[in-house]
Amino acid sequence: MLDDLLGRTERKEQIAALEAERDDLEAQLAAEGDRRAEAVRARQEAEERVNRLEDRIADLEGKVDADDGPVDRSFRHRETVRGRRLDAVLERLDSFEGDRESVLTAVVDEDVPVAVADLLGDRAALVDRAAPCVVCADDTGLLAVAMRPPITPEPGVKWSDGPAVDRSWFRPTGRYALALVRSDVFAVGVYEAGERVEFEGFTSDVKSDHSKGGFSQARFERLRDEQIADHVERCEAALADADADRLFVTGDSRLVGEFEADADETAAVDATGEPEPALADAHASFWSVRVWGV
Repeated sequence: MLDDLLGRTERKEQIAALEAERDDLEAQLAAEGDRRAEAVRARQEAEERVNRLEDRIADLEGKVDADDGPVDRSFRHRETVRGRRLDAVLERLDSFEGDRESVLTAVVDEDVPVAVADLLGDRAALVDRAAPCVVCADDTGLLAVAMRPPITPEPGVKWSDGPAVDRSWFRPTGRYALALVRSDVFAVGVYEAGERVEFEGFTSDVKSDHSKGGFSQARFERLRDEQIADHVERCEAALADADADRLFVTGDSRLVGEFEADADETAAVDATGEPEPALADAHASFWSVRVWGV
C-alpha cells in the first residue's frame, strides 16, 4: 500500500516492462547475429562450389577444344591385393582428406552413375569395364580408383570429405563359413576373423568328360549329370550343418549358382586339388581385391 501511495508500484511496473522489452531486443540481436554467421558460411560454401564447377567447366571446355586424336582409355594401374598389401591400400585410402563434399564414393553395379560420369568424363568408361566395383575419386583429380570388394555393398553415391569405404566389404570379420564346390570336390571351413576353426571336405565319384559320340555319349552325360546332382545334394547337407553367421560359396561357375539362394555371396574361383589345400586357395582368392587406377 505504501508503494501505491508513493507511486512506486507504477514505476516498478514500468521498469519490468522496459526490462522485458530489453531482453526481447537482445534476443533478436543474438538471433540476427546467428543468421548473419550462417549466411556467411553458406556464402563461403556456395563460392567454393562455384569455383569447383568453374574448374570443371574449364576442364570440359578444354576437352571440347582439343583435337580429335585417339583417347587413352587404359587403366593407370592394375593390381590384385590381399592380406597386408590390402591393409596398406585401405589405410592409404582412409588417409585421403578433401574439402566438404569434394570426394565421391560410388558403388557401381551395372550402369555407371551420372555423378561418376560427370566427375571422370571419358574415363568413366574404365569404371564400366571394372564394374561391379567401388569408385573413389575427388574433384581435383588427385584420387581416382576402382576396387572390386569380395562383399558386394548396395549401389549408391555419396559425397563427403573423404572416401566412404567400409572395411567389412574387403576384409573378413566375425564368424563365417566359406565353401568350395566343384563337380567332384567339396570343402567348407568355418572362420573367425579370417582364421579357420573348423573344416569338412570330401570328394565324390563323378565321371570325367567323355569323348565318344552317339548314344553312348548322351547316356554318359546323363549319368554324369546325375552324379553331379547327388554331389550337390551332399554339399547342401554339409552346408546346412555349418555353424556360422554368414555363408560364402566359391568354386565352379556352373555350380555356385545353385547356392545363391542360401549364400551371402558367391564367387567363381579356380581352386583345384584335394579338398583342404583347394579350400585354402579358394579362401585366398575370395578375399583378394582387384584394384584399378582410373
